[in-house]
Amino acid sequence: MSLILVTGSARGIGLELTRQLLAAGHEVIAVCRDAGVELPALGCERIEGVELTHASEIERIRRALTERKLDVLIHNAGLLHREGLGSLRERVQDIRAQFETNTLAPLLLTEALLPNLRSGSKVVFVTSRMGSVADNSSGGGYYGYRMSKGALNVAGKSLSIDLRERGVAVALLHPGFVRTGMTGGAGDIDPATAAAQLIERIDALNLSNSGQFWHAKGEVLPW
Repeated sequence: MSLILVTGSARGIGLELTRQLLAAGHEVIAVCRDAGVELPALGCERIEGVELTHASEIERIRRALTERKLDVLIHNAGLLHREGLGSLRERVQDIRAQFETNTLAPLLLTEALLPNLRSGSKVVFVTSRMGSVADNSSGGGYYGYRMSKGALNVAGKSLSIDLRERGVAVALLHPGFVRTGMTGGAGDIDPATAAAQLIERIDALNLSNSGQFWHAKGEVLPW
């Protein structure tokens, strides 16, 4: 049994990750802003009312863990706004908010929880291929989301190097185009399928493949 912390655990992919990890016999600490109805029904430990962009809330998570060692830290919480060229100046606060949530919050939470990681621990960032420069052939707006996920990929790669001497492996995982509230219900796969594929990648993560950018189905994605 592993001890696993999942952010953004109350809905969508995060809820399914929590559900499936619990079903597999793991202990899960579910971090969320609003637990809703389905997450409490799972019966796992929860840290609720968390705004990850606030330093005090990151500290609250650290205190709640005390000295417990995490086997896996999964950064799933994310924010998506739909701004495009021609509206960027009017939507600059939305762009900043995506950087705060998608990039800085997971990086700073990882740093805060370094004492809770040990040799053999894993840090997982649920990112997006929309953050890939080489893969972007469409433009298509979403400037804040694309840039924040690209920056997250850079942060995750850097962490994989810095954490290697501690024996901690890092993965950057694209879940696919998933039908969730974030996507407005559009997508190719459901959250349960995406979560199952993500768990497969997490199980396969080790120091030999640390620092790579993966599709949840197993394909290595271009930066």
